[in-house]
Amino acid sequence: MGKYSSALMSLCRCLRGAPPADVDWMSVVGLANQTLTTPALIDFVDEYEAMLPEDVCAYVRQIHGRNVQRNERLADQLKEAVVAMNERGVTPVLLKGAATLAVTPNERRGVRLMSDLDIMVLPGEGERAIAALRAIGYEIHDQAPRESRRWFVELIRSIDVGAIDLQLAAPGPGHFYRDPVLSHCIPAGLGRGTVLIPTPTYRALMLIIHDQFQDYGYWLGDLDLRHLVELRDLNSSIGGLDWQELTSHISGKLMRNAVETQLVALAELLGVEIPHTLRSRLIPRLHFIRQVMQARFPGSRLPFLAMTVLDLRNYRRESSVDYAHNARRSLWSIPKADTLHFLLKAAVAVRVGKV
Repeated sequence: MGKYSSALMSLCRCLRGAPPADVDWMSVVGLANQTLTTPALIDFVDEYEAMLPEDVCAYVRQIHGRNVQRNERLADQLKEAVVAMNERGVTPVLLKGAATLAVTPNERRGVRLMSDLDIMVLPGEGERAIAALRAIGYEIHDQAPRESRRWFVELIRSIDVGAIDLQLAAPGPGHFYRDPVLSHCIPAGLGRGTVLIPTPTYRALMLIIHDQFQDYGYWLGDLDLRHLVELRDLNSSIGGLDWQELTSHISGKLMRNAVETQLVALAELLGVEIPHTLRSRLIPRLHFIRQVMQARFPGSRLPFLAMTVLDLRNYRRESSVDYAHNARRSLWSIPKADTLHFLLKAAVAVRVGKV
């Protein structure tokens, strides 16, 4: 990570469509590869080709072209899976990259690099969905225990370029969602099938919760630049993001800090216009400063891990029904040993797509 960390601001300028000065292109391309944003540089290359090194343009075009082919195969795979599930009476909810594939025009299909297809079904539909997919050749590659808090099934076929990640709930802890996901979805056709797609604002909400809590980005100080680009593109889509609606889904202090941390990064790194009230509070700005410092100086990740205590009490209050009883005995306590061990291990791990 440290090899490419100094290129963060240069890469962000490229993604914003502003050619940076005095660029170490090897570092910029290396960081783009690490953060899975290389295909998203195609617009920058198209506009500034005359100013850029020939090998950089050729490389970005090659990666983008390959990603177009891969995403076309993923789109065909998704359509087939949807029809199979529809035939069993299941209308799936498309999440993350799967939703992007369904709504993105063909000419823009290669901009986002994705590894799998995230699909959500209702709890009573899980077995039917699995049966439908197995009937067209899928095999279960991995599966969470039935009693786990986040049940999922990963299904694969040898002929496909990506797996299907079948889930029963939206990303991240359930207590962050006030309303059922279905109440924020719109029916849409996909090939010969029918799907449900969350509204752009709700997709943004789920993406933020995924990065900040399911992927532990809020606690570790990670940046997911690929998802920041996706949030920017959601805001640039027809109608854009409804900031008032987004904030209406915030359910507590911890979630507010996490959402605003992501919005501060979106404004500072990619130049998205965010309402001042959503990017001006101290704790989110401190978290953003931490993210940038860790990207520039990876050795600071462990010392900065102490910043997690800023919201530890909020986390316990909002995630546990037992907090109110325990809070009477102690206003604050250090994390449990297994929690500390997990965070320390994750803080030094190399994670694809993160910086």
